[in-house]
Amino acid sequence: MDKRASIQWFPGHMNKARNEIKEVMPQMDLVIEVIDARIPYSSENPMVAALRGEKPVIKILNKADLADPELTQAWMDYLEQQDGVKAIACDTEKANDVKRIIAICKHLVPNKVGTGRQIKAMIMGIPNVGKSTLINTLAGRAVAKTGDEPAVTKSQQLIKLDDDIMLYDTPGMLWPKVENENSGYRLAATGGIRDTAFDFADVASYTAEYLMQAYPELLKTRYKIEELPKTDWEFFEVAGRNRGCVRAGNQVDTYRMSEILINELRSAKIGRITLETPAMTEAEEIVVAEQRLAAEEKKKAKEEEKRLRRLKTRKNRK
Repeated sequence: MDKRASIQWFPGHMNKARNEIKEVMPQMDLVIEVIDARIPYSSENPMVAALRGEKPVIKILNKADLADPELTQAWMDYLEQQDGVKAIACDTEKANDVKRIIAICKHLVPNKVGTGRQIKAMIMGIPNVGKSTLINTLAGRAVAKTGDEPAVTKSQQLIKLDDDIMLYDTPGMLWPKVENENSGYRLAATGGIRDTAFDFADVASYTAEYLMQAYPELLKTRYKIEELPKTDWEFFEVAGRNRGCVRAGNQVDTYRMSEILINELRSAKIGRITLETPAMTEAEEIVVAEQRLAAEEKKKAKEEEKRLRRLKTRKNRK
């Protein structure tokens, strides 16, 4: 497979929001983090763990209706192994799913219920994870702007849910550097990063490779392929021809087929798919840690080299 470009996307207003969240966090009773059930690890924001301290957190695996139900359960079990974490699967189209969140908030902060003191809950989530739709369902009214384009919420707002709960909404944030390049591709594939920030063909290539290994039967059924080819580019050739993505000279338009694959993944037309497992992401974390260490050592070596050069220059001047 060709070396693909890594994906970075961090609008300036998100940096400002991160600093504001750091300031407000001490006043909060709990955190609600909305993550994408198809990519629970890649859509988590590492800042939540860093900033929440001992505060409980509700991890909402949103868009669960688009994800593989078996893997959603596996992820919930995995996430709840962490201290102070309660995980629930949610389909924002089902109001009952959403209303459970209010009951869980009260359960996690029982000392404030019925006292006249409000539970202060901060709600966080990466762009396009469905946070605004969730807030509107919780509030029972349109209080948060929604849209398919990532980074719609740009300023913070307070939303009263009922007499006991005040919700502190934050702009959707993607962390400054997606260190795990696999996460970058998964975020792009599911719509967490603007389509203009990456190459569709690169992301589709990554996605096709994973789907061929993890969900071969769904691909065969959707794209009418009897036997899957060995490589992603061959898959795009075969699937593209079957879909009529053919240009002049009988050439398959593989770029158009790339767009079809990503759009049909996002809409679950291929089927209910999860792009990562706990075991996969644990293995990737080890690689990222090794890369981080190597980068730090390289930086130290460069600094030492500069120091020795400066010393040599000083000696030559004497």
